[in-house]
Amino acid sequence: MKKLIIGTRGSDLALWQANFIKDKLSAIGVEVELKIIKTQGDRILNVRLDKLEGKGFFTKELEEELLNGSIDLAVHSHKDLPTTHPAGLIIAAVPERGDPAELLLILKDCVDVTQKLSLKTGAMVGTSSNRRKAQLLALRPELNIEDLRGNVPTRIQKLRDENYDAILIAKAGVNRLGIDLSEFHVEVIDTNEIVPSPAQGALGIQIRESDQELFDLLQQLNHLETVAEIALERKVLNLFEGGCHMPLGCYCKKDNGQYEVWTSKAETDEHFPDRLFFRVENLDGLAEKIVSKFKSIRKFPSKVFISREIGEFSYFRRALEKHQIAIEGRSLIRTFPIVHVLDPFYLRNIDWIFFSSRNGVEYFFNLNPILSKRVKFGVVGRGSEDALRRCGHLSDFVGEGGDIDEVAESFATMVEGKRVLFPRAQDSLLSMQKFLKTSTIVVDLPIYETVIEDEIDPTSAEVLIFTSPSNVEAYFAKNLLQPEQKVIAIGHSTGKKFDEMDVKYTLPYSPDEIGLAEAVFGIDIK
Repeated sequence: MKKLIIGTRGSDLALWQANFIKDKLSAIGVEVELKIIKTQGDRILNVRLDKLEGKGFFTKELEEELLNGSIDLAVHSHKDLPTTHPAGLIIAAVPERGDPAELLLILKDCVDVTQKLSLKTGAMVGTSSNRRKAQLLALRPELNIEDLRGNVPTRIQKLRDENYDAILIAKAGVNRLGIDLSEFHVEVIDTNEIVPSPAQGALGIQIRESDQELFDLLQQLNHLETVAEIALERKVLNLFEGGCHMPLGCYCKKDNGQYEVWTSKAETDEHFPDRLFFRVENLDGLAEKIVSKFKSIRKFPSKVFISREIGEFSYFRRALEKHQIAIEGRSLIRTFPIVHVLDPFYLRNIDWIFFSSRNGVEYFFNLNPILSKRVKFGVVGRGSEDALRRCGHLSDFVGEGGDIDEVAESFATMVEGKRVLFPRAQDSLLSMQKFLKTSTIVVDLPIYETVIEDEIDPTSAEVLIFTSPSNVEAYFAKNLLQPEQKVIAIGHSTGKKFDEMDVKYTLPYSPDEIGLAEAVFGIDIK
């Protein structure tokens, strides 16, 4: 094959991407050179991208050179591409996707680990992404969000110059450039907490549709799993008829043979986003199903019952009240401490402390434990993680995904040969402990007990959310589920109670307020 010319923008990240593909092609014996092309997005740096007219600010000039034959292929950040390609051009290959998560870089004197995302109250955060802004304000509504333009090193320099307290940036770009972030506090924000842009972290290799020989060659670089995942994400974007500035996040990943898909969409960057989660065997028809859930004519439940108290300004309350859904929040159990003075024996030579609930965190730290600085913390879910933050500690392991067996297996590998303390409820199922290796030393610490309330009244809510097996037992001791009522169970242990009762239920991806909001939004009411 003749020498190929790759068209690329001149930013550090664009050059990395182009050289990455150049190296891949060189490895299969193809000679390649680069041609740097300036785009509209590179020239106009003082205007927000969503205020510019038209689409393809970072791609149009590259595509024009492809069409006139002055380059043979262009390498794009896939999320920058419009969902429809110019006539005569195609995406010939998509390499394996990079990490699609977000990074929150925070100046160290603006860190407050007791707050969600470790940002001090009212911090100024830089981002020009409507998607990031909407989701960030949903998590922390008091933050100040300011525009941030420029390539990755420029954005980081603006933070270094203290123009912002923090900036939100794609992890893939930072990873690819190998930038040293040691001067900042770095929070990795998981894809199920802030949902990425469609195709975030993926590259697209664009060629002329007529170049069959090059198309065939590039299949050696094509990663079919990534292709399927981002095709779903971009189809959702296309069906919403939105460009890359719509406050839309959509992320698909394959896990254990199933596709897990998150969608977040807001009307504007100032509005609270709706969120949706699906776990499916195949992607056929899923994009259409996702978009249908966001239609304004959808019917929502008028009331949702949840077996715990819900804060006035909580994420879950704001997500439901947006759709005029009333919340009936009442715990069906009471908890009491059974340890009032902590014996120092329990803390001797401890390597890890693991919490399976917010109650465990709160009752443990009420004992004012004196902990070694080397102690690490593990939790199940962001609810426990947030409770641990409020006590001034960050989690070293966060078990997500609802499947306690998978969480336990991951944690067991991490703590093999270590000494692990488990502050827990007296009637705990000990799900985590069962998976630990024999070399791991378990220090068991029951610190509170659960008592079921007497005379629990039924609820007329269309959706019932149960937050623990004890709450299930309490409610159904004297009440029945009505035919029209739907059930959401937090976690597999709660779900198993409904399996025993032969009751169908929805299992959120994560046992926290975001997961619950996603589950309620996904339920159809007739």
